[in-house]
Amino acid sequence: MSAVLDALSHRARTTPDDVVVSWSGGSLTAAELLAEVGRMAAKLADDGSPVGVLLDNGPAWVIVDLALALTQRPSVPIPPFFTAAQRDHALADAGAGLLITLGGPDDMAMEGGHVRLTPTGLPSRALHPGTAKITYTSGSTGAPKGVCLSQNQMEAVAASLVAVLGRDRAGLHLPVLPLAVLLENVAGLYATLLAGGRYHAAGLSEVGMGEAFRPDVARLLTTVAQTGATTLILVPELLRGLIAAQGAMRLDHRLEMIAVGGARVAPTLLEAAETVGLPVVEGYGLSECASVVALNTPDDARPGAVGRPLPHLTVALAEDGEILVSPHLFLGYVGGEPAPEMLRTGDIGSFDADGRLRIAGRKANTLITAFGRNVAPEWVESELLAEPQILQAMVMGEAQAALSALIVPMPGVDPAQVEAAVTRANARLPHYAHVTDWRLVQPFDPAAGQVTANGRPRRETLRRAYAPSHSEAA
Repeated sequence: MSAVLDALSHRARTTPDDVVVSWSGGSLTAAELLAEVGRMAAKLADDGSPVGVLLDNGPAWVIVDLALALTQRPSVPIPPFFTAAQRDHALADAGAGLLITLGGPDDMAMEGGHVRLTPTGLPSRALHPGTAKITYTSGSTGAPKGVCLSQNQMEAVAASLVAVLGRDRAGLHLPVLPLAVLLENVAGLYATLLAGGRYHAAGLSEVGMGEAFRPDVARLLTTVAQTGATTLILVPELLRGLIAAQGAMRLDHRLEMIAVGGARVAPTLLEAAETVGLPVVEGYGLSECASVVALNTPDDARPGAVGRPLPHLTVALAEDGEILVSPHLFLGYVGGEPAPEMLRTGDIGSFDADGRLRIAGRKANTLITAFGRNVAPEWVESELLAEPQILQAMVMGEAQAALSALIVPMPGVDPAQVEAAVTRANARLPHYAHVTDWRLVQPFDPAAGQVTANGRPRRETLRRAYAPSHSEAA
């Protein structure tokens, strides 16, 4: 049995009245949740093929996920922001024999609504032994790659997070990212249940995320205050919006920790969060490592670093600075060879004197200017994005004398304000990393593959979409 299910069983015996999962329409104690999980598991136990899960955040998603763990049937979570082509590819690639979606009155009744179990008729695939979850990240095409993970690998991450953060921080966790995103599934749901906290399974619309790439951060902040949430997990784009909303609204909240990851965060943005009273810590992870690799803690955070590696992992650096992670890695990609014992992440990093990991950027993205200087574009972009006038940015400059950028301004911001924002960002950077030329463009389009689910620019796609930038500040 999984460690999460063991923890629920223990709570059901020792504190039977404690609520472990709640939502706007109800709640479940550990015993009630286990009963619902068992009822769903009985519906799933007759077949061992993977199951696609296409549900909104809510109690049904939690119940289905734990039922699949109980039956040891692989889960294929489908993020709601996937295109139809990406969804169909993931289901076919994994050989999912069943798809679970929102249902109607004639379908299976569950806490929080009805779900429909639909056989897909897809042919089965040979998977790596021990596969419990196949996570797909949105690619620039309709064919994202499936990462096979065991239940032990995912729960090792969750257990490490509990050990590092302490059980005393197990309050009320509010999911903001879709539960189909591995980071929320493992670091949000599993860690909360292992630590003895309450998981408030609000729907995505309730937290302002009904439209994945057009978040309503004012609604998010209001929901945080109304629910009494103590922890959140965000991507940098959402953090920037939350800082602006909190600065304008100044709502009282009980937040003790906001973990942010997915892209580099400028120290100035972390300082801005602290100024408006948001307790933000930065982390780093990859799907192949079952999400989190390193994390700052509220008691031991260092701006510019992503924290110390989790205790179940060994993190080292290659001669060129590439980050190497072992063991407890993924099992392999669907249809691929077993994963190596050590993962070459493709990220460039370093350690400070206290053992905290710092991320420079992607090895493949590193720019070499005409003057022979190596520049990680993520570093420069993080400083641009720390300016409230800039919504999105992508830095270029391979073999060029100076760096240029594609810049998406915030609504209502004029070119003169962008120029001032770039000047401020440049003042925090060495001269060789200054952005001297930029082009104002429309928001990066996720439907066209120009940006990832967590807001990172798809560089090759954007380079193809736009000619070399020229200053439009004049």
